[in-house]
Amino acid sequence: MMEDKNLISKIKHKGDIKESIQKAVNLLGGWKKFISPHEVVLLKPNYNTADPFPGSTSLDIFEAIIPSIYAAGAKAVIIGESSTFSLNTRKILEKRGVFDACQRLGAKVYVLEEREWVKKEIPQGKYLKKVSVSYVLDRVDRIILLPCLKTHIQSRFTASLKLAVGFMKAPERVFLHLRKLEEKVAELNTLFKPDLIIMDARKCFVTRGPDKGDVREPNLILAGIDRIAIDVEGLKILKSFPAKNKLDLPLWEFPQIKRAVELGLGAKSEEDYELIEG
Repeated sequence: MMEDKNLISKIKHKGDIKESIQKAVNLLGGWKKFISPHEVVLLKPNYNTADPFPGSTSLDIFEAIIPSIYAAGAKAVIIGESSTFSLNTRKILEKRGVFDACQRLGAKVYVLEEREWVKKEIPQGKYLKKVSVSYVLDRVDRIILLPCLKTHIQSRFTASLKLAVGFMKAPERVFLHLRKLEEKVAELNTLFKPDLIIMDARKCFVTRGPDKGDVREPNLILAGIDRIAIDVEGLKILKSFPAKNKLDLPLWEFPQIKRAVELGLGAKSEEDYELIEG
């Protein structure tokens, strides 16, 4: 391994999700590289709607991840989510069984719109200058993103960068979607830095999205700390399937990726990270 590169692991899933995720994290250095004793860990899943995986996060991801986080010494695990602005997050999480699963696993569930918002300026913002985000971002020690992988009718694709929208106060998202959505998504990501990203690409949408679309099954789990790098690798997966979508741009020319690079959020090219397959 090259020490000066950040790592993205890509694991072929063979049926046991806990084993696949453990392999992916081990290739990066193991859970204790990302979690220290007595820390509070925030998990950000994808429950924009209550549609089944890959429209939303599969519950078995929590079963695979939360015990490992506690085994690494974490004090508490929080699942934080705010669904699309026209829907009720609590009802969506209830429908998907998130509350029951997390109670069983010893994790807390925060419905973000039921809690405090903090107004923040985006110093580097060109299209997004101020935004209200969840106070939880400032109260936790670690942030782990759990993106699904799919096409998106408005932002071309949705992966780790797009997850940040769920940290944003719902009424403000109307403005977000009016113009330059993809660039605004990148700018929103300057307000926090994830400690780990685990992408569930066992299934993906290759048309429409984010709630419904034509499903393909790459059967892959990806992990890393770099939002740009992991999203580029996700785009490669999506583009490998012939389909009618908006993915005809070069990888580094997608507006989410291009603006994120300009903002210094991660890799600037494939020379800046190393892909490890297992």
